[in-house]
Amino acid sequence: MRADRLTIATLACVLGGAALLAALNLLTPAGSAVHVPSFVISLVGKYLCYAILAVAIDLVWGYAGILTLGHAAFFALGGYAMGMYLMREIGARGVYANPVLPDFMVFIGWNKLPWYWYGFDHFWFALAMVALVPGVLAWVFGWFAFRSRVSGVYLSIITQALTYALMLAFFRNDMGFGGNNGMTDFKDIAGFPLNRETTSVGLMLITAAVLATAFVLARAAMRTRFGKVLVAIRDAEARTRFLGYRPEAYKLAVWVASAVIAGIGGALYVPQVGIINPSEFAPGNSIEAVIWVAVGGRATLAGAILGAVLVNLGKTWFTSALPELWLFAIGLLFILVTVFLPRGIIGLVAGRGAAALPEHEPAAANSAAREATG
Repeated sequence: MRADRLTIATLACVLGGAALLAALNLLTPAGSAVHVPSFVISLVGKYLCYAILAVAIDLVWGYAGILTLGHAAFFALGGYAMGMYLMREIGARGVYANPVLPDFMVFIGWNKLPWYWYGFDHFWFALAMVALVPGVLAWVFGWFAFRSRVSGVYLSIITQALTYALMLAFFRNDMGFGGNNGMTDFKDIAGFPLNRETTSVGLMLITAAVLATAFVLARAAMRTRFGKVLVAIRDAEARTRFLGYRPEAYKLAVWVASAVIAGIGGALYVPQVGIINPSEFAPGNSIEAVIWVAVGGRATLAGAILGAVLVNLGKTWFTSALPELWLFAIGLLFILVTVFLPRGIIGLVAGRGAAALPEHEPAAANSAAREATG
């Protein structure tokens, strides 16, 4: 019952809060004390995109025990796929009035659209690539890593190396993705002008709906046999393997699903912030996202959402008021949470029984045993 209440409360906060902000933005006059400005709508939309990334990380770290320090790569790849579509949408309205080539390609002297840009003038194609590109990369990476039984700190280092390598690659102008400057100056999405207030509100509501859907589906999946086996693998992988399961197959499945969710979050992020560049691949972004999950409460999903929103609210204030102290503040926050709140804020607020944080090893193994014999 308590878990059900947590689910309902999370959905109410995400969907109800987004609907309330949309109503206060669209239905109240600009001079009203309760009017929500457009920049707040965009900021909330960005926070919700980060929450989608946090849910993706919680799936692999909280439930499967895979500490990823490279999930920003999947988030950024989804963002680049959407950015390529938005650049094609500009068409002849760019600075150089080229109906086919984006401005940055004209600027560096290219006269032909690269083959991997074909199809991005169609919205449906871009949506497919948003899921397919991160998913394929995750499958290839995970297939080699999990079959080789790479785990623990070694896997974390490899994931960080992956996102760092992608960052260096995307910084190159000859990659055809805008180099250091990336992509920006977007005009519209699916025919809706991005500078229109209703478009910003619509994107924020869509992001809230996607977050709620990802949360519900992930929570339902973790209550199935698949989720129980993941927890068993997290807490007693050798024992779970002995029972006849193939941990590498379960890890690969949740890893790919998590990458796709992160890519969708990145795709929603780009039209709301108006830019995508290689800095999104920075390893520090992945580390910060892990901190969101730890602060909110690992293996709860709701905690991941809460942590992403609260930490980024703090970041917004710190980087405007005391920018030089932000890194110290988030480092101190992580230490305090690790020492005093191992179950995160959700564990503190909802009580010990509400968080599905790492069970002790025998309980996890017994759970897998029951599933195997059932």
